[in-house]
Parts: sequence; structure tokens; C-alpha cells
Amino acid sequence: MNIQFKKGVLELLVLSLLIDKDRYGYELVEEISGHIDISEGTIYPLLRRLKNDGYVDTYLQESQTGPPRKYYKLTDVGKSSQDLQYKEWVDFTESVNNILRTTGEDSIIQSNEIAT
Repeated sequence: MNIQFKKGVLELLVLSLLIDKDRYGYELVEEISGHIDISEGTIYPLLRRLKNDGYVDTYLQESQTGPPRKYYKLTDVGKSSQDLQYKEWVDFTESVNNILRTTGEDSIIQSNEIAT
């Protein structure tokens, strides 16, 4: 997948995953990488930026299987940003899909006319 596509959507994905519950970094990586090929090295700088921008807070919680985990919790500012980004994403993808459907149909028709 095009790296620019991923960069453009990762913030929205992380914020959206934090809407329902607090999560630790590796949990976010696992959830997203089940759908999109990403690495830990992609998510952790984004999480630092989200914290610096006030979209998330962090806290440590003991783990049953090792050292304490750093959990990320969405702030009110983060919730507002997620809501806005989600609406923008829906509008954007609808617009792109409309263009692709139109050009895709024209391309198929033109290809068929050339072939016959």
C-alpha cells in the first residue's frame, strides 16, 4: 500500500481505536497491523506527537506478563479531533470514490471500444 495513504489515515485510526477504551502502544500496533501493514516504529512517534498536541494522556498500569505498560487515553481535545477527522475522512473518501467510479466507468467503456 502507498505509504502516503497510510500516513494520512494513521492518526484517525489511532484516535478512533482510543474512543472505546484505553490501549497500550503494542496493542494499537497489533490492531492496526491486522488490517494495514505498519510497524511499531510508525506508531510510537505518532503517539508522542498526539501526547504533545494534547490529544492523549498516558498512564502506567501493571501487567500480568511483564513490566508495566504505558496506556494511552483520549482527551476531550482528542475526541473532538477524532470526530472532525472522521467526518472529513467520510467526505473525502466519498468524493474520491465518486471520481474513481466516474473515471473507472469511462476507462472501461473506452477500453472496450478500442478492443472491438
